[in-house]
Amino acid sequence: MMCLSAAPGYRVPPKEIQEIMDVPPNPSYYVSPRRDRIMFLKRRAMPPLPELAKPDKILAGLRIDPSSNARSRMSFYTWISVHLLMDDGSLGPEKVVHGYLDGAKINFITWSPDGQHMAFTVRYGDEVSTGSNLALWVADAESGQARPLFKSTDIRLNAIFELFVWVDNSTLLVCTVPSSRVDSPKKPLIPFGPRIRSNGQKNVIRMRATKEMLKDLHEEELFNYYATSQLVLVSLDGIVMPVASPAIYTSLNPSPDEKYLMLTSVHQPYSSIVSYKRFPRKVELWTVDGRFVCEVCDLPLAENIPIAPNSVRKGKRLIRWRPDMPSTLYWVEAQDGGDANVEVSPRDIVYMEPAEPLNGEKPHVLLKLGLRYRKISWCYGLHALVYEYWHKTRRTRTWVISPDCKEFSPRLLFDRSSEDAYSSPGSPMMCRTRAGTLVIAKIKTSEGTYILMKGLGATPKGSVPFLDLLDITTGTKERIWESGKEKYYESVLALMSYYPECEIQLNQLKLLISKESRSEATQYYLSIWPDKRDVQITSYPHPYPQLASLQKEIIRYKREDGVKLTATLYMPPGYNPSKDGPLPCLIWSYPGEFKSREAAGQVCRSPNKFARISNNFPLLWLARGFVILADPTIPIIGEGDQEANDRYIEQLIASAEAAVNEVVRRGVAHRDKIAVGGHSYGAFMTANLLAHAPHLFCCGIARSGAYNRTLTPFGFQKEVRALWEATDTYIKMSPFMLANKIKKPILLIHGEEDSKVTTAMQSSQFYDALKGHGAPCCLVILPFVGHRYTARESIMHVIWETDRWLQKYCASNSRSTQVVESSVEKTTQSAFEALTLNFTKISSLSKLILLVLDHIGLMKFKSNSH
Repeated sequence: MMCLSAAPGYRVPPKEIQEIMDVPPNPSYYVSPRRDRIMFLKRRAMPPLPELAKPDKILAGLRIDPSSNARSRMSFYTWISVHLLMDDGSLGPEKVVHGYLDGAKINFITWSPDGQHMAFTVRYGDEVSTGSNLALWVADAESGQARPLFKSTDIRLNAIFELFVWVDNSTLLVCTVPSSRVDSPKKPLIPFGPRIRSNGQKNVIRMRATKEMLKDLHEEELFNYYATSQLVLVSLDGIVMPVASPAIYTSLNPSPDEKYLMLTSVHQPYSSIVSYKRFPRKVELWTVDGRFVCEVCDLPLAENIPIAPNSVRKGKRLIRWRPDMPSTLYWVEAQDGGDANVEVSPRDIVYMEPAEPLNGEKPHVLLKLGLRYRKISWCYGLHALVYEYWHKTRRTRTWVISPDCKEFSPRLLFDRSSEDAYSSPGSPMMCRTRAGTLVIAKIKTSEGTYILMKGLGATPKGSVPFLDLLDITTGTKERIWESGKEKYYESVLALMSYYPECEIQLNQLKLLISKESRSEATQYYLSIWPDKRDVQITSYPHPYPQLASLQKEIIRYKREDGVKLTATLYMPPGYNPSKDGPLPCLIWSYPGEFKSREAAGQVCRSPNKFARISNNFPLLWLARGFVILADPTIPIIGEGDQEANDRYIEQLIASAEAAVNEVVRRGVAHRDKIAVGGHSYGAFMTANLLAHAPHLFCCGIARSGAYNRTLTPFGFQKEVRALWEATDTYIKMSPFMLANKIKKPILLIHGEEDSKVTTAMQSSQFYDALKGHGAPCCLVILPFVGHRYTARESIMHVIWETDRWLQKYCASNSRSTQVVESSVEKTTQSAFEALTLNFTKISSLSKLILLVLDHIGLMKFKSNSH
């Protein structure tokens, strides 16, 4: 069967959809460290395809733009403005940052610690000659005047990893291209030699499918060439001082007291099976005047981290500066060798020590943890909150420690399931110190000192964000603010009160709050206490007025086994089911894995949130007269020691059947005109539903999916068992193995440069298998596109293909599908021969399938022998 888009070239959808997609996004905001200014940043809706088509280098998990020595395909801002925040909460006059040419692409925007300056990079298109495609600029926050920071145009930036960081209010540490660098290495006409991979040591190394790793010595040379930096300190008046030797610096971290620099770099030996993140890693301390202090650690290559969740790298990890101290380091070390499969207690130990210990002082043990460490939130030495987590049980615990008081014993504050959204206490609100670091804000009242906890507030009736006062000594809490419930969805975004010691009187609170409703776009407000007066600071128009009166409802229903399910039902403006009858329906979802039925049934969404139309765009078809069932929960539950995926198919079908029955029961959807779709794991879901439950759907749209799980033999999503440990599960979950069962039309879309496990080969082979069995199908491969679709031409074409598919096979539900189905049996033999011929070209796949079939045969033989 030919695709509906047989003619070549990119297409665009109907005008009513184009108008929605071309709406520019609202500006982003960025508050200054001292909370006295707010920056607004504009960007485009979608980049043009030529930007993705620019030549780049793919090395060690990175895409590098040689022309700017930065990551390729970076999104960017086009416009910056700054406002003062007045005492009454209103915005002062707008100051547009200026000084660069029109058409500038702006990235890496940061405030100086005192908020008086901003630093950012500027680059231009190829048509503008600037001597360098990437330049570092600074702007004065008061006037908006911007200028290049470096006086010499010979200094080039290296933005492969962290480009720059503010050391103090007037000095930046910057990664630059070494002055000694010449032309890039040329690929030899004859390779250095064959590619050889060996495991003579019999190491057990299990890797999930990867792409974009280093392939040979030439790519190692290129990685060294583009990633090596010379660090320099540069002042606002342009004075430059080199620091340390050239290396591949991946992270730059000045100490809060501005005296030390923690520099993280990677070095050889490299690997052809893991990205730079697992290369040997060295952490060093230097002073800001260029004196080497010490080597904190030098970790070896980490190819053999187990794939089990909660497995980590051996040795020191997550090395950070304490934000509430001048120059104290803390880090974590696994006691199980980083292997989550090893039973040991404690599992992690958190350590702390000053940058330059005195008299051979040993690191101080902060806390020993039974689960895997997640993070610490600090509170000026008085208290700190330490979080630990264990994936297998979904258990999460929060400890209160007093890091500077040895007499204080750690106390358990929260012990709960991470899946239980209803019991979530929220997270502490942070404030900026004088050094610009973030610590927990201390809230003073007449009754004592508290911290503020903000949360999403999931409830059976929908999410109601909240703000609680928490006494971390007693664990008692008091709700002092929560979102409205009837019309608006409000959320606390940031603490706007600035006190350098982070002690704030409750009646002096200032909060940045967002507010939205079903029909009103998100606006920002400043909430001023004690009277909680809200001052609106933005007035964005409705981005799609043609859908302003769309209808939205959070619906609850049950699966056949009693599991409670939730979905968001959208209906076109003016639609009345009782008068207009059922409409075509698009169900768009993504399965989730849970350890309990109770958690799977919880409501974690709000009926009052504004309906944003993103690049996932199922809501676009409201403009075409469809009903949309968005994100119906498809829980795959494995309670206790059960493996969720062993019952994946039956739970998938039961969830989908419940969703379909619900929209039909409500009279909003015609049972014969319901389509299903999804992206990535949602595409995998779609293919499985058409294979196992064809009676539910008239057609499917599957984007960027993986359909043959034997090609991901060491796990996928939350499945940690290997193919050889759960062969039946892998086979049963693979819709590729059931291509002969799929009779309903399926549209496959994939980015040609998808670098995840869901490579374009997955869709190509699935299409060949479907076509080999006469299934109505279409395959669209998008050039220069990865796992997510960003270019305007690609997005518009995907929408056009999807719209045509839905109009033909859902809205009209023509009988051509049944004609194709009736002819399938006649062509089975020739299709099987074509499919077999295709498999012979892929020897690795053939061998793997034979191995699987042999395993299944052996299991059946054992079963029969019993």
